[in-house]
Amino acid sequence: MPRILGIDIPNNKHINISLRYIYGIGPHIADEICRMASIDPSTKAGDLTEANITAILQILQEHYTVEGDLRRQVAQNIRRLMAINSYRGTRHRKNLPVHGQRTKTNARTRKGGKKTVGAIRDRTERKQANAK
Repeated sequence: MPRILGIDIPNNKHINISLRYIYGIGPHIADEICRMASIDPSTKAGDLTEANITAILQILQEHYTVEGDLRRQVAQNIRRLMAINSYRGTRHRKNLPVHGQRTKTNARTRKGGKKTVGAIRDRTERKQANAK
């Protein structure tokens, strides 16, 4: 398994697919990196030479923000939004959808499981709810 920027990329996949395992690299940038390093995109990652890997590594370091630096940058942007009390920052703080999605019926991924609000009429169901 070739190791690029601390990430093990899979041997048995084409290099333009394998590069996507690095945070911050999508399909377009992966193809662009292959073109800049003059590597055939259909080459398997296991067949890369040391020279190819160093060329890819050099291109990533010179032209792109990826992995830890990109994660840190995104986290700082979110922290900044929360610090200035912007609308998006308050949505992040409350753990609600940020980009204007509806929350009355959907948003279960962001909000978590359903919470029953109000009186439970059946005595056995009330006991089960209190046990949780």
